[in-house]
Amino acid sequence: MKDIADLIGRSLIAFIFLYEVYDMLGFYKHNKETMTDYGITWNQDVLLGGVLVLLVVGSLLVLIGYLTNFGAFLLLLYWIPFTFIIYSFWNDPEDIKRLHSLYFMRNMAIAGGLLLLMANGSGKYSVKRMLHVMRLPKD
Repeated sequence: MKDIADLIGRSLIAFIFLYEVYDMLGFYKHNKETMTDYGITWNQDVLLGGVLVLLVVGSLLVLIGYLTNFGAFLLLLYWIPFTFIIYSFWNDPEDIKRLHSLYFMRNMAIAGGLLLLMANGSGKYSVKRMLHVMRLPKD
């Protein structure tokens, strides 16, 4: 059961970030406007392109279970700063403070899931395990 839970959990975490990629591509111009609203004006295209690369590579590594620690680290490189910049509820007006605090806690829970993934590895159903099991005999 643990192995199935590892696979499902890894897949769900990866799909969160793959959907983030889909959303970023679909609303690219809006994302640039939002970055400007938050004071991020330096090379927005480069930053968004870098974020897209982090998210795609990290998500796929987590999804297939190969170099899972590195993939989870790449996702955390994006997720932690994003959460602290966008959902800084301690600086928000009262009307959205509660909502942003809930989103902040949700994102921290996702970060916790990535840290657990880094600590526990990818599990039995992964490309890493498949490559380990299918090693060719030495001549």
